[in-house]
Amino acid sequence: MTAPPNASPALIADTTVHDLGANVGGDPWRVFIHVPSGPAPKAGWPVLYMTDGNAVIGTAVDAMRAQAFYPLGTNVGWGVIVAIGYPVDGAYDPLRRSWDLGPPPGKSYPPFYEGTPEVRTGGARDFLAFIEDELKPWVAGRTRIDETRQALYGHSFGGLFALYALFTRPRAFGTFIAASPAIYWEDRAIDRFLEDFEVAVPDGLTADVILSAGEYETEKLAPFQIGAEDEEKRLQQKKIIRTDEFARAMAERLGALPGLRASFELHAGENHMSILPVTVNRAVQAAFAVRERNTAFADRLPR
Repeated sequence: MTAPPNASPALIADTTVHDLGANVGGDPWRVFIHVPSGPAPKAGWPVLYMTDGNAVIGTAVDAMRAQAFYPLGTNVGWGVIVAIGYPVDGAYDPLRRSWDLGPPPGKSYPPFYEGTPEVRTGGARDFLAFIEDELKPWVAGRTRIDETRQALYGHSFGGLFALYALFTRPRAFGTFIAASPAIYWEDRAIDRFLEDFEVAVPDGLTADVILSAGEYETEKLAPFQIGAEDEEKRLQQKKIIRTDEFARAMAERLGALPGLRASFELHAGENHMSILPVTVNRAVQAAFAVRERNTAFADRLPR
């Protein structure tokens, strides 16, 4: 079967793509921005910022579109989605995301592939500064934003970055979603930032923190992994990574701090990668929860 001559690419609704560089120079990020087609609310749109933008933008937009048409049944309204990725064809740029999402000071590792650069971590401070000081003003210049309703989502290394953002710029977002966060990374380097945050929680801070893991990020193997050649290697790796255990304990620790509402979710039947669309949807639900229950349904329809 061949495609008809009038075939055209399937595009993500109301979404544009921009390659933006930081003022200090360096390689650009690919920023996907979805702005609903209807008029912005008086208070402005809530915004969901997401790491690994190439991998999540389509899922996030469709999750919102499917639910925001029926707010009385879903409690999801419309909002702006800003997904930060890289100018590559694939879902990820492993080299750059290692640098951007890793808390400082970071380390160096052998190349992913022969003939490619070494892998470096530790650039989270610069990446967060780009989001806060350059990307947010750029977004606000394109549409009206509710600065009191901004959320940050990240998965795996991105989840670790979301925690780093909470601990170092806690007022940057009102909601932090850390899906399968790599808390174990580099001997739990994130703990240094957590400990500093715990002794100096800003007065009046209020934030929601949602941590999660998949059922097969526990000590359990997924059914398709049982009996596989790498079964024992996976079991040993689980003892190091301990995603669910560390995320659950982190939620309990954060929930004890003033102003934080922290929770942990375990998603049945999911592994480290299959949890991605599930948690993207949870981020949409958290970021765009309808707060004004008496808002007319028609007012929330895009035009």
